[in-house]
Amino acid sequence: MNARASGNHPLPPEIVRSLRCSVCGDPVGSSERTVRCERGHSFDVAKQGYVNLLHARIPAGTADTAPMVTARVDLLSSGVYLPLADALAKVASEQVKDGLIIDAGAGTGYYLAHVLDAVPAAHGLALDVSAVALRRAARAHTRASAAVWNLWEPWPVADSSSSLILNVFAPRNAPEFHRVLAADGLLAVATPNPGHLRELGDLVISVDGGKDARLEETLGERFDRVDRREVTERVTLSPAQIRQVVEMGPSAHHLHRGGRRERLDAITEPVDVTTSFSVTLYRPVP
Repeated sequence: MNARASGNHPLPPEIVRSLRCSVCGDPVGSSERTVRCERGHSFDVAKQGYVNLLHARIPAGTADTAPMVTARVDLLSSGVYLPLADALAKVASEQVKDGLIIDAGAGTGYYLAHVLDAVPAAHGLALDVSAVALRRAARAHTRASAAVWNLWEPWPVADSSSSLILNVFAPRNAPEFHRVLAADGLLAVATPNPGHLRELGDLVISVDGGKDARLEETLGERFDRVDRREVTERVTLSPAQIRQVVEMGPSAHHLHRGGRRERLDAITEPVDVTTSFSVTLYRPVP
């Protein structure tokens, strides 16, 4: 992947043109490391390269913590979820030529970076509520930028500005997906299938069989489903990788219950597990 060198980078003009002021909704411009609208609302670009557009507190426990981010970086760098990243990159290479790719709930930018490698003429914007994660996302790729934002709120992004929205295990704000996507844009939603990591039992949060129906209920009024691709693999996880799987997601908040931490600590041998995902593709309804 085309990683960005560390340091404080001004946002590229392609990204600035797509952003809107999160206070008043006006277009913004940039000067050095500040994003500002004509009414004077300004937002500094952090030294790690992301801009924080939030102007309200978020509920405790909403954003990924530093330990969760570290666990995710370590697991993803090992290639365990590379088949999913490759599947998303293949979709992008087939369906998108250029424009703005938004990763809604991008985390560390791992999947966005793979997709940008597949679409050399595109630029990427990582949106996530975790500033800790976006420190990584802003440097995940030379054509990736990052903005801290709560996905449940109206996005500080221009109407019809995105050619592709990625949504990987993240909140799905259907009205904002529809508003921000171009008329011929594509929404790619990645979800875990029932049976994903089933061998780990209640160390991870199980995926129930109604997840697909809820996905259609959430998106059905504004989007037509055009394709669905399955990504299922058998992989061997080391004890360290099992810990990373558990600690990088919401399961980390439940380790104190039911003796889970003790059972996790007791794993000393590799375990063969199933990774299983769906990538569902949608086009916006006019």
